[in-house]
Amino acid sequence: MMLQERSIGIKIAEARKKQNLSQAELGRLISISPQAVGKWERGESMPDITTLNRLAEILGVDLNYFSENFPSIIDQHPTEQLAPLTDSPLIRIKKKLNRNMSAGNWVDADFSGIRDLQEKFSGSNMKNCLFRNADLSGLTLASNNIDKCDFTGTDLRDSSIRSSNLMLNNFSSCSLIDTQFVRNNIGSCNFTETNFSGAEFTSCNFEKNDLSGAVWKFTTFKNCAFSEIIFEGPMADCHFENCSFYHVTFQTALLTNTFFKYNRRFKKVKFIDCKVDSLTYAFLKNNQADLSGVVVV
Repeated sequence: MMLQERSIGIKIAEARKKQNLSQAELGRLISISPQAVGKWERGESMPDITTLNRLAEILGVDLNYFSENFPSIIDQHPTEQLAPLTDSPLIRIKKKLNRNMSAGNWVDADFSGIRDLQEKFSGSNMKNCLFRNADLSGLTLASNNIDKCDFTGTDLRDSSIRSSNLMLNNFSSCSLIDTQFVRNNIGSCNFTETNFSGAEFTSCNFEKNDLSGAVWKFTTFKNCAFSEIIFEGPMADCHFENCSFYHVTFQTALLTNTFFKYNRRFKKVKFIDCKVDSLTYAFLKNNQADLSGVVVV
């Protein structure tokens, strides 16, 4: 039964990513929590047949897609290089990569377009490296020092970045959908046009980062310290809890269903030409925010 649950979970994840949905966005469409979606995708539980029908509609697949014998999206549209198993061109297998990049000292290296690293890049020092348009989805980065690297256009969705130093890096136009950041120091990085939907930040320092045009949906910040940051544009279903704010501005922002609780130094946060819904306004007022630059819509 566990194998079947794992197979269905993998197929749900593949189809969700193809539709460019975060776990939180998919959960909202079918009225369940993002944690439940995560359990499906990890094979810890399985949706019932009614929910599978609904998933098929939302993800644009046939119900048979979830069958164990039905080919996955990856099988139908392989992205990895194929190598012949025999002399016959009709018999092929996927070429598996077996590269362990952990515990390395990488300087001025070009990893552009690299993929399929998963848990093989931890404990490394990386400086002036190129990761442009790489597929690093599902990657685990732990105890890394990443300095002045270029991740432009890279897919880092569903990744876990922990206990790392991220300084002066370019993450513009990246996908950080459902990525987890835990105990990181993130400073002077470029996150313009980056998608943070469903991302979770826990116990992180977030300082002097450029967030122009970033996408904020179902993004969570807990126990984080913000310094010299400007949030702008739409911010929907986001969560700020037990965070501290120093020289932080919300500018021309549209905040909807966004939660603020137990935040420190919030009186000094600036709101300039911002619009909020009534629920968000109540949270801001409860945090003793200066609401002179806020209009309820």
